[in-house]
Amino acid sequence: DPGQRHLALSIVDDDLGHAWLVQGDRRVDLAEIHHPGDLDAMGAYRQRVRQGLPAEVPFDEALPRAFHDPEARLGQLDDFGVDAAVLFPNYGLLWERPLADRPQAQLANMRAWNRWVGEVVSAGGGRLHPVAHLSLRDLDWLDAELARLSAAGVRLAMVAPALVEGKPLSDPQLDRAWSAFEDHGIAPVFHVANFPHPFHDAWYDQDPDAAAPVMGSVFIWSAPALAICDMAINGVFERHPRLRLGVMELSAVWVPMFLLMLDGGFDFHARFNGRPLHELPLRPSEYVRRQVRVAVFCYEGPRRLIDHLGEDMLMFSSDYPHAEGIARPVEDYERIAGPLEGRAAERLYAGNLEWLVGASG
Repeated sequence: DPGQRHLALSIVDDDLGHAWLVQGDRRVDLAEIHHPGDLDAMGAYRQRVRQGLPAEVPFDEALPRAFHDPEARLGQLDDFGVDAAVLFPNYGLLWERPLADRPQAQLANMRAWNRWVGEVVSAGGGRLHPVAHLSLRDLDWLDAELARLSAAGVRLAMVAPALVEGKPLSDPQLDRAWSAFEDHGIAPVFHVANFPHPFHDAWYDQDPDAAAPVMGSVFIWSAPALAICDMAINGVFERHPRLRLGVMELSAVWVPMFLLMLDGGFDFHARFNGRPLHELPLRPSEYVRRQVRVAVFCYEGPRRLIDHLGEDMLMFSSDYPHAEGIARPVEDYERIAGPLEGRAAERLYAGNLEWLVGASG
């Protein structure tokens, strides 16, 4: 917004021509450009930055058009044989925790991104599903954003699987937020990002990569598991049966064990205390199966996970165009994951995402 331009994030070159994501006087992170499926290229570039060598190509020249232009991305989808795609805010994955002490800047930049995704929906002709970026810290702001996003046709919004001002996602004060998601027809989505850590910050402090520390990769599942457990056992899904929740790029291999422990822990607690934590008509895992969809990486063995979880919970995920993703989304996924047929394939590659965005019942 015009009155908040001083809060805007920007990409600024240093003296050597390397681009950095900056907010005001704070350098957030390196604004590097990903090479799909080529993780080593990222490491080579970061090594170049550490060695004090100049950038070989300016950021604006190196950035592929399809990384920011809806028309170009649609052309890529045609080339890949993909009908539709979910698009996350690339640099939005970097700055939420670093700007935690600047809430006005957080909300201003979220609103700017959210305005842009409305334009992407319009340009995408139903094939592009850009993901909004939201905070639960200000519920009046949240409701206004959801209303604008819904009117623009946006159906997904990234939120952090983390405490909100010290409150769990099941806190009664946040029921208004979940009602707003239901009423506006938008599904909250958990995605890997630089959000507040699920464990104490001291566990991560020795790692120079604050945005993607080793501990974060090893325990990539812990934040969504903690958040979903809280929402299931403390009645969020019971109170908000129309709420649809997505989990993307946070792995899926943990889900079968999580559901087993979720029910087992809830049942143990009830028997040990002579009463359940809350009287719930369904088992905790049944709420998760009913209202949560999880993206599965090709190397996790989707067929085996479908055998455990059924056909209605997992979604295809390529992580394109990130370096840790796959370069040819469908071709590479099918080659690594192995064949799927019939309803299992339809639900994995299309149906479960269509359910998440409200395109199917």
